[in-house]
Amino acid sequence: MAKPALFTPIKLGKLELANRIVIAPMCQYSATDGCMNDWHLMHLGHLAISGAAMLTIEATGVLPEGRITYADVGLYDDATEAAMRRTLDAVRYCSDIPIAIQLSHAGRKASTEVPWKKSTQFAPGSELGWQTEAPSAVPFSKDNLAPNALDRDGLKRVREAFVAAAHRAHRVGIDAIQLHVGHGYLLHQFISPLSNHRDDEYGGSLENRIRYPLEVFNAVRDAFSGDKTVTIRISGTDWVEGGWDIEQTVAFAQAAEKLGCDAIHVTSGGLHPAQQIPVGPNYQVPLARTVKQAVKMPVVAVGLITGFEQAEAIVGTGDADLIAIARTILYDPRWPWHAAAELGAKVRAPNPYLRSQPRRFKDLFESE
Repeated sequence: MAKPALFTPIKLGKLELANRIVIAPMCQYSATDGCMNDWHLMHLGHLAISGAAMLTIEATGVLPEGRITYADVGLYDDATEAAMRRTLDAVRYCSDIPIAIQLSHAGRKASTEVPWKKSTQFAPGSELGWQTEAPSAVPFSKDNLAPNALDRDGLKRVREAFVAAAHRAHRVGIDAIQLHVGHGYLLHQFISPLSNHRDDEYGGSLENRIRYPLEVFNAVRDAFSGDKTVTIRISGTDWVEGGWDIEQTVAFAQAAEKLGCDAIHVTSGGLHPAQQIPVGPNYQVPLARTVKQAVKMPVVAVGLITGFEQAEAIVGTGDADLIAIARTILYDPRWPWHAAAELGAKVRAPNPYLRSQPRRFKDLFESE
């Protein structure tokens, strides 16, 4: 019997993954001054023994003002680096799963309240807020404050912050970096004409709008120990007329591939409050399929992927090379175990957990 496509190995650059299931970055809004704590140790620790092929750390601010909220994880100074090292050392005690990190800057969507409290954007100078920055002085919504438009010094400062975070990620032993160019955050703000109204070489044409994110990618790739894996997560469309769309995404993906991008993870939305998202199972898979048809690098699909056969079909039919799960694995932290059992595959499990194997799935586990 052929091995299910979902459980065949794949390489992202030089990084070898045991199967096609990766854990997407999920903000926890639980850090203190950018520092990971015991919550992150528990959260990442139990996901690390899930059987997935790679674990991605949540959107991590490369600057304090690049965090979405005051409670976001950062990687911008010695304290945040030390806190992350402590967490990862503990996680690796339990698992050797490859660990990626999503580096991000929230741009105009920064300085907000954590999502389970009343939605608000804090004003500059308030206890929990600061001045936001963006490609142009265009607020996210009518209820938000206008950001400062980044000047040349600001562009250099942010780019250098991404580079510094990449060096810190290397020092703490991160296996891969994912650059966040989606969900309406800073690098997405540059590529969308809805948020980028610049009249210099970083605004206007598609070539100009993608210039800065590609410059950041180049700098991060060069800084991250040369041959380590660097990928991109991008919103395939804004779901708003006149905004970023799948045709532009394909052009961006092809440009990134030429620069050495090792994989592209296709999500969508987040840029504009007028978005009309057709949410449902597989709703973003057509975006991944379109990108995959245009590039040779691996493509990751994400978004309401909850079923085992559903995930197998996405990979097996070639719509994408990998699937990413987020809410699904929060609800069922052993989803990859259950997928392997259902599809007749094997998955790695910690030795102390081997005896949890149900008798009807006697060949499910491989020991670490």
